[in-house]
Amino acid sequence: MIRAIFAAALLLAAPVRAEIAIQEVISPGGIKAWLVEDHGIPFTALEIRFRGGSSLEAPEKRGVVNLMTATLEEGAGEMDSKGFAEARDALAAGISFNSGADSVAVSAKFLTENRDQVVELLREALVNPRFDQDAVDRVREQVLSNLRSNEKDPGTIASEKFDALAFGDHPYATSGDGTIETVTRLTRDDVIAAHKSALARDRIYVAASGDITAEELGKILDRLMGELPATGAPQPGEAPWLLPPGVTLVDFPTPQSTVFFGEAGIARDDPDFFPAFILNEVIGGGRFTARLMTEVREKRGLTYGIGTYIVNMDHADMLLGHFSASNDKVAEAIKVVQAEWGRIVSEGVTPEELEATKTYLTGSYPLRFDGNGPIASILVGMQMDGMPIDYITTRNAKVEAVTMEDIRRVAARLFKPEALQFVVVGKPEGM
Repeated sequence: MIRAIFAAALLLAAPVRAEIAIQEVISPGGIKAWLVEDHGIPFTALEIRFRGGSSLEAPEKRGVVNLMTATLEEGAGEMDSKGFAEARDALAAGISFNSGADSVAVSAKFLTENRDQVVELLREALVNPRFDQDAVDRVREQVLSNLRSNEKDPGTIASEKFDALAFGDHPYATSGDGTIETVTRLTRDDVIAAHKSALARDRIYVAASGDITAEELGKILDRLMGELPATGAPQPGEAPWLLPPGVTLVDFPTPQSTVFFGEAGIARDDPDFFPAFILNEVIGGGRFTARLMTEVREKRGLTYGIGTYIVNMDHADMLLGHFSASNDKVAEAIKVVQAEWGRIVSEGVTPEELEATKTYLTGSYPLRFDGNGPIASILVGMQMDGMPIDYITTRNAKVEAVTMEDIRRVAARLFKPEALQFVVVGKPEGM
C-alpha cells in the first residue's frame, strides 16, 4: 500500500494553469461534479471515484475489490471480454478501472464524436458487468501471479511489514491485493457482492475536463451512474497508529537492503499543513537539494536516491520515507536519517532554504495541469481531499504565508526522531 501512496503523494504539488475556471455541476439526479470546459480540441477526460476501495473488505475477503475492479472490463451486457475490448478500441476510447485502499477509480477519455457510444459502453461496465466465471478465473490467476512475484520483492515486503506494524487489525494493515490464500478462496458471488458494496451513489466524486458543457455532463452522469445502488458498504473507522519506534529487520537474501521509515503525520485540513509541506520538501522532497539527498547520497554515497512524503489517507496520516542501500551501508544511512530528523527540529531551516522552497513550490505549480487528463484527475482528487473549489487560486498564497516561526513550531510538532520506525528488508551489516 505504502509504495502506491508515494506516487499519489506527489499530487500535493500538482499545479494548475492560472486560467482554469472550475464549474460545479449537479446532474438532474443529484450527482455533483467539477468541470473545466475546454473546447479547443474535440476531446474529454472524465474521472470518477468511489470512496472506500479495499478498505471496505472483510479480512477473509481481502483482494476482492481489486479482483472485481480488474474484471469490470472483462465483459458487460451482451459483450464478452473480447467484444468489450473490440468495442472500446473501435471508438478510440481509453477506459480503465483501478482500486486502492480508499477508492475505486474509473477513468475515461474519448473524442467528442464518439462520446455517446463511449458513455454507453462505460455504463454497461459500471451497471451491468458480466463477471463471467471464466473471466473471474483468468483475472484471479493474474492476481495470484502478481502476489507470488511480490513475495520475492523487497519493496513489497517492506511496505507490507510497515503497514502491519502501524495499523493493527484495520484494513490498512494488509495489502488490498489480498493474499494467495484469500484470493484463491474468492468466488464469483464475492465479486458480485463487492461490486454492489463499492460502486454506489453515496460515495461518488467526479471531475471532467474538455469539450463538454455542464448540461451535457449532467445528463451523462445520470446515464452512467443513476442505476447504481443508492448506498454501499459502510466506511471503516479511523485507523489506529500503533507503529513502535526502532528498527525491524526482515531477513532477505539480497545484496541491497530496502528501507521504509516513518512516523505519524499531519492531516490535510490541519492549519499547520503548509508549514509541514514546506518542511517535508526541505528535508526529503524530490529535488537534489533536499537535505537527505545531500547528506545521504551526495556527501556519503550511501544510496542512489532517498525521499520523504506527507501521506494523507482517509483514515490515517503519515510522514514516510524510502531508500535502498547496499547491505554494508544501511546502518550508516539510518544514522544519517535520524540525525537529519533531529537537526530540522533543533535548527529549523535557513531563510534561504525557506525562500528557495517557496519559489520552487509556487513556480512549479502552473506547470502540471498540461492537459485534460491531468486536470480531471487532480480535480477529482481535490474533491476527495475536501478542498474548496477555489483552492487553485489560493494555494500559492498559503505557501507564501508560511513564516520562519511557523517552520520552527511545526518542525517541533511533526518531526520526532525518537518515534521513527525503520523496516529493513535485506541482510544489513552491523545492525
